[in-house]
Amino acid sequence: MYPENYLLYLEIILFLFITPGSPRVLIVSYSMTYGVKKSAWMAFGDITANSIQMIVVTFIIGSVLLAYPQIMIIMKWLGVIYLTYLAYELFRSKVKNFSSSNEKIAKTNISFFRDGFLVAGLSPKALIFFGAIFPNFMNFEDNYISQFIILGFTYVVLDFTTLMIYGLGAQKISVWLQANPKTINIVSAAALLIIAFITGFVKF
Repeated sequence: MYPENYLLYLEIILFLFITPGSPRVLIVSYSMTYGVKKSAWMAFGDITANSIQMIVVTFIIGSVLLAYPQIMIIMKWLGVIYLTYLAYELFRSKVKNFSSSNEKIAKTNISFFRDGFLVAGLSPKALIFFGAIFPNFMNFEDNYISQFIILGFTYVVLDFTTLMIYGLGAQKISVWLQANPKTINIVSAAALLIIAFITGFVKF
């Protein structure tokens, strides 16, 4: 059985994904700096963290998070600290020269995966979505496991797809940015700092 209000669910997550958040800002900068293929590992880290979140929050600790909101506060500030660190790392990194295929990549696939995993895993918005919004589209009185699989699969596929669209779009404009190679990193670092500030000082 399909989840209740599936079309409404699609509309909500599509709006969520096309809105530039920290994962999208990060993959744009990484695609410009290291290339889309390397940045795909960041997207895999993102959807892995989200998959774990949706399982754990929906079936295990959703009620605990509601009962103990201080856990969310801790997660929020850990996310702020990590976003600030990534902003600093982006600001000081060098942009990849796309005309040179032999250039060495400073970051490993695991480090890309780690960054995507932590940025998504420490996001309080994601925890709120999976804890408060996600279950509302499930009927727990009728085969809720299949409904969860449909909702989760839809979320993961659309999340990964939109991340890669952001990454591919960033690489397409790489030629324009060759004249000012640090532009994307500076802008992305500033965007991450703004997101970190909003995350820290705006109540969710």
